[in-house]
Amino acid sequence: MSAATRKRKRAAIASFCRWAVRHDLLDANPMDRIDTIKVPKTLPRPAAAADVAKVLAAICSRRPRKDLPLDRLRDRALFETAYVCGARAAEVCGLYVEDLDLRMDDEHVRIHGKGGSVRTVLLDDRGYVALLKLYLARADYTAGPLFRASINGYGGPLSYDAAHHRWQGYCTAARVEIDIHQLRHAHATELINAGVSIEAVRRRLGHASTETTQLYALLDDKVTDAEIRAARRRRDRATR
Repeated sequence: MSAATRKRKRAAIASFCRWAVRHDLLDANPMDRIDTIKVPKTLPRPAAAADVAKVLAAICSRRPRKDLPLDRLRDRALFETAYVCGARAAEVCGLYVEDLDLRMDDEHVRIHGKGGSVRTVLLDDRGYVALLKLYLARADYTAGPLFRASINGYGGPLSYDAAHHRWQGYCTAARVEIDIHQLRHAHATELINAGVSIEAVRRRLGHASTETTQLYALLDDKVTDAEIRAARRRRDRATR
């Protein structure tokens, strides 16, 4: 049994014991004498950029055919938004057209995160921005939910469960195993490896503290590897 499962079971028993004490069925809560269970932090598992590209290509290209069904174009734009912005899938599903600011050379999106937090994310990928504008034009959206549930584009926001199901279908088609949340991890890891500061990555991902963001720095850091190799080469040259 995992530590997380034990922690959930302990919480359920403790909650029942508190109820029993309030109703005079127990004199004291026996769980107060049992140490809490600490769940060890695990490193996030980013997906390889090549694997992400395979899945996105399985949906459609960035320059799709004119007869491509709107729901396929929607899916490509939705999942690429999660990847390019490092956003949670649920956050992307909740986006509205009004959250976009697509002024030339200053494109941004306003993302509503956990606990009512709001962050503004720069859209600095020209190809992605072009895809997003094509999607908006094809769907003829000027307001309301950005990614809608119905194929004809008149439904409410696509649910997380529906998005997750569709993503898994595309992964199967591409013969790649990537959890939808790994898109966010992949983006964060790419930023860290490109030398972006922990604080900048934290703000982009919407983490409450840098402690969570620093987990990405514990992964295979290509920047650090390159610096170590360069230092070793300089040392080797100096000792010849």
